[in-house]
Parts: sequence; C-alpha cells; structure tokens
Amino acid sequence: MTAANGSPQGTRSKAPRQVATRVAGMPQMRRADRPDRDARAFLRMLNMATRLRPVEHYSLRELREVWRLTSQALSQDVPVATVSEAVIEGPGGPIELRIFRPDTTDQPLPAFLWCHGGGFVVGGLDTAESICRSTAHNAHCISIAVRYRLAPEHDLAAGREDCLAALQWIAQNGAMLGIDTTRLAIGGDSAGGNICAAVVQQALRDGGPSLCLQVLAYPATDLLQEFPSLLENAEGFMITDQLLAQIKQTVAGSFDGLDPQDPWLSPRRSKDMRGLPPAVVISAGFDPIRDDGLDYTTRLRAAGVSVELLHYAGQFHGFLNFDAVIGAGRDALQRIGDALAAAFRAESALDRTMEIADAAPRQASNLCATMGELTTSSLMTWVATERWSGTLLRQVSPLSARAAHWVLQPLCVPLTLMRRRLIARLDRRLARQTYPETQI
Repeated sequence: MTAANGSPQGTRSKAPRQVATRVAGMPQMRRADRPDRDARAFLRMLNMATRLRPVEHYSLRELREVWRLTSQALSQDVPVATVSEAVIEGPGGPIELRIFRPDTTDQPLPAFLWCHGGGFVVGGLDTAESICRSTAHNAHCISIAVRYRLAPEHDLAAGREDCLAALQWIAQNGAMLGIDTTRLAIGGDSAGGNICAAVVQQALRDGGPSLCLQVLAYPATDLLQEFPSLLENAEGFMITDQLLAQIKQTVAGSFDGLDPQDPWLSPRRSKDMRGLPPAVVISAGFDPIRDDGLDYTTRLRAAGVSVELLHYAGQFHGFLNFDAVIGAGRDALQRIGDALAAAFRAESALDRTMEIADAAPRQASNLCATMGELTTSSLMTWVATERWSGTLLRQVSPLSARAAHWVLQPLCVPLTLMRRRLIARLDRRLARQTYPETQI
C-alpha cells in the first residue's frame, strides 16, 4: 500500500518536498512526486521486512551477511568470459581482487576498478560482482573489484589506502593480466564513491596513475556536512536516518588520529579540483545523500571538469545493486558502460545533465492505475522470490542449485518469456537532457 502522496506506507516525512532552485546544470526536478513504479514495489517489500525486524536489531555480522545475500539475490548475473581472483600486497597486508574479463581476446583491454559501497562497514567482492559483470560486458573492458579494509576493525584511511594501492598495482602490473594500462578508469558507489573521489584526487597529486574517467554513484563526498536531502528522505527509502545513525556509531572510533575535514576523507573539501579526470555522477531523488553528489558535481564543473550527471528523480540510494528488479538500475549500468567505452576510445567527455524517470502514463482510471501497481508488485515478488530461493539454495548446496536449475529451466521457459514481456511493457523510461538546454 502507498500513502496518499505515493510514498510507501509507514514513511514519515520530516520535511516538505523541496523544489530545486535553478542552478546551472542541476536537475530541474531533484525529487519526483513519488518513487518510480518498480521502486515503489521494492520499497513496499523492504519496509514490510524492516518493520518485522528493524535494522538496528541486526548485529554488524548479520548486516554484512544480509547485504551480501541481498546484493547477490536481486542483481543480474551478466555472463562474462572469465572470473578470476588475485592477491596483491597492500599497505596493511594482502588485498584481494576479483577480475572479470568480457571475452578471451589476446588484445589488451582497458580496465575499470570498482570500489564497493556499504557505509565503510559492509560490502565486499560479492556485493560488487553484479556491477563489475555489467561494466565488463557493457564497456568491453576488464572490471576489477577490490576488497578493502572495513571499519570498525580498521580506521577510515585504511580502505582508501587499499584502493589506491590496487590502482597503482594495476597501472604497474596490469599488462600481465591483459590490461592496456594507458586506458584506466575507476568508480564506486556510496561510501565507495567517497573512496573513489579521494583516490582520484590523490592520484593526481602523486602524478599518476592517469585516469580517463571516474564514476561516482550517489557518492558521500563529505563526512561532516549534512545536506537538505538528509532530512527530506529520512525514512522509508532504503537508507534511513536510523541506519545512518547506526553506521556513524559503528565508525565513530575509526576517526582516531584522522581529520574528517581532510580531503583524503572528505574529498568535497579539496580546495583545488582542477585537472581531475572527467566524471559520471549518478544521483537519486529519494536518496538522503543526494545533495552531496549534486554539490560535488557543481564543484567539479566549477573547476573545469566535465561531468555527465545522470539523475533518477524517482529512485532511491543503492538502486544499482538491484538491477534484476529495478529497471533504472539496468538503465544506469548501461549508461555507465557507454560512458566508459567512449572514454576508452578517447572520445571527448560529455558535460551534461540527463534526467531519467518513468515514462508518464496515459491518463487512466483509478482501476487501471491500481491494476498497474498490483501487476508490478506481483512481478517483483515473483522475480525476487525466485532469485532469493536460488541464492539461498546455492549457499546450502551449489550442486543441488545447479541440478534444480537444469531440471526446472525447460518447464519455466514459457513463464519466463511471459514475465519478460510484461516487465518490458511496464519498464519504460524517458530521458531528457536539461543541461545544456540545447538537446543533442
């Protein structure tokens, strides 16, 4: 069920929806009137689950496992040629890398290093896998996930030291992995976006490695500043104020001896961003840290850095990880892949703002609108149940999971085709360029 304003039932709005002031390059609509259709269905299920067991009742170990399984269950398993792992020496010990190759060509390929999100306390190679698979496939590059040290076991500098070390190792040794080390890019989501931005700045200060693109998905670039979107999206939209408070409490001791105003921790506070590589920034309307990423976009552009801002006014924080059930996640990953491919071809970077949202439905009766909501919710429940069952079975017995797949697949083909047709019919978005105003 949804409230009268279209928010998931149980969502308490602590601040009225704010209309963005017309700042050059910023989205004309920061937050849609209500989440996109599939986002509404997802949030209904999520909020029902969190009402049964609030997030603050989970231990850190449980949170890590829940996030790992959820990311695996609700993301696409895009096929790639090979997946391998490597261990390199880092500043605090061994660093694990997971390497995704799109094909078996003998030609050197460009590489994309991904820093996973998770509030600096959760996440790992498994939660980064779906995004790395998609970028490897969509950009025809080698994608590499890095397992960096997490808080509270380590301080907040440790993770970014590991990611910087991984980038430097790839630049120096990537040729033995079939990487063209003259074509490197880096990205990250949420806390990983913070780390990515900090690593990019440090690489510039150090004189390399040279990067052709940075991808920042809903990044948290300032660990002190609180933006209006934090209050506007406090509850009901995946990342809540309670969860953020729990994360802050968990990492509180990880600041010992560190200055959160240092650009190494809060890259937004860098006084000089000139010379940084072009960026792709992903933002979501119902994200508590939405305005952080938008502010960083403005600062990059003011420093002469080209930014392709992809704004999804009807989406929530973390939607890239759920591309099996969220159409905007598939759309964003395809656009990231396209931007990476263009950067690897040394094409001129785009400096524009794209606003992507559900296609406006034709005027319909309340009955038709209700049927559309029920259809979307039913399809999402169907897909989510199927994928969760498969994920949990693989955890218990990979052999049984493979056997069940081969036995059931022929029986499920007609139903799967029907489901895909229904999803394709509902999964329609409009993308419009709002900066510069002249359409291309």
